[in-house]
Amino acid sequence: MAVSLQKGQKISLSKEAGGDLTQVKLGLGWDVAQGPQEKKGGFLGKLFGGGSGGDSIDLDASCIMFDSNKQAVDAIWFSQLKSKDGSIVHTGDNRTGDGDGDDEVINVDLSRIPANVVSLVFTVNSFTGQTFETVENAFCRIVNANNNQEVARYNLSAQGSHTAMVMAKVYRHNNEWKMHAIGETASGRTFHDLMPAITPHA
Repeated sequence: MAVSLQKGQKISLSKEAGGDLTQVKLGLGWDVAQGPQEKKGGFLGKLFGGGSGGDSIDLDASCIMFDSNKQAVDAIWFSQLKSKDGSIVHTGDNRTGDGDGDDEVINVDLSRIPANVVSLVFTVNSFTGQTFETVENAFCRIVNANNNQEVARYNLSAQGSHTAMVMAKVYRHNNEWKMHAIGETASGRTFHDLMPAITPHA
């Protein structure tokens, strides 16, 4: 049974998974807030400009890798879908969102994360500048890629005039990986704009 996280909560991924986790999938998702006839659930369904018409919202997910000095080592985003060391891979855009399960996934091989990297911070932002007033039911979740079991989920209810959100962090502590539910609002079109908001959480 997956843990349902509250804002600020921290958990041990290995304890919740019942053993060492090496391959994980991190999903960031949300629904586009629309009229009942146009209601669409989506797991990053509009990522990278997918969809069309006035009801779409271009939300982008990013993962920033930090060292112990809170310096960014690498970033995985729509202009670079794979980390330079190959340990993190974004699967890219699913423009249809058809079917059950995750439409958009960031795959993380924790065993290959370089030793100097101590934290991975995951964010979402509206590249087109639309605010989160048009977004609802935002969430992020960690899945054990070896058995596809959900380990932890963090649901966010923060709608408002912000255009971005620092969602969660996966980090090393005492030789194990943990997850921290952050859920802080921010503003910016890409992760570059968000760095002042991201870095304090690194």
